Amino acid sequence: MSIQNLSEDPVLESNATPLIAPPSSRKTSVAGPIVRIFNNGIVNTLLIIVAAMWLIPTVGLFFSSLRTSNASAQSGWWTIFGDTSQLTLENYARLLDSPSFVQSIINTILIVVPSTFLVVALGSMAGYALAWVNFRGREWVLILIVALMAVPLQVSFIPLAKLFGMVGIFGTRWAVILFHTAFGLPFAVYLLRNFFRQIPLEMMEAARIDGAGEVRIFFRIALPLALPSIASLTIFQFLWSWNDMLVALIFAGANDAPLTVELQKQLRQFSSNIDILASGAFLSMVVPLIVFFAFQRYFVNALMAGTTK
Repeated sequence: MSIQNLSEDPVLESNATPLIAPPSSRKTSVAGPIVRIFNNGIVNTLLIIVAAMWLIPTVGLFFSSLRTSNASAQSGWWTIFGDTSQLTLENYARLLDSPSFVQSIINTILIVVPSTFLVVALGSMAGYALAWVNFRGREWVLILIVALMAVPLQVSFIPLAKLFGMVGIFGTRWAVILFHTAFGLPFAVYLLRNFFRQIPLEMMEAARIDGAGEVRIFFRIALPLALPSIASLTIFQFLWSWNDMLVALIFAGANDAPLTVELQKQLRQFSSNIDILASGAFLSMVVPLIVFFAFQRYFVNALMAGTTK
């Protein structure tokens, strides 16, 4: 049989394996159809409608804060589009002229800023130590920190109230600051420890060979690399401390009450004053929104960290 006949042998042709599989035999990803569905214009339109519905309460709160008390008592906030004479800034002026309301804003800042700073500072140092510093019992400390994340707030109210009373800080803003710091640290340490563990070992060894100590490595290498995670932690801790009312209601005194407690008092005294309550609630919501949008870029980077190589 000639070479030409061998190449045309049907048996050989049936046993031959093609080098490139035909397109029909290639495996398709399960996520492919889902991505195509969400790229559909109809689905995008539905998502926009859902997002707009989520924004309706916030828009209603804003317009309610700009309406007079008579208008709020007689009709809904949506009537403002047909009658713009309801708009007024008197509600905000009355709030800002109230000494107790202004003091509550100052108290909120004096509570939130130290609480956030202490959690970020102590959490980053402890997270780095658990990630790269070898000491005896490191694994047990990490297990204890993870276990502390499951402790509910209500369990610690009475013991901490007695402890703060013995120390002499119960009824002050320092009691609220220490409470927020203590309950924010377990999550902070666990989050930053996991991020610090992603730093390449070669980079850490090269820094140690060059003579850098742990403190210098932490401030020059680890801390700049952990900026996205620190920004995310700052957002979480700031929002939790700013929006908290239960802890401040128990541990803060009358002169150290934050904005949330002041709004609760206004609700109790003036339950029909929707214009004042709406203005105060909207002011309390503006600052967290500013902080979130200021750190949004770092927050997204932290969420996407580790998804790509």
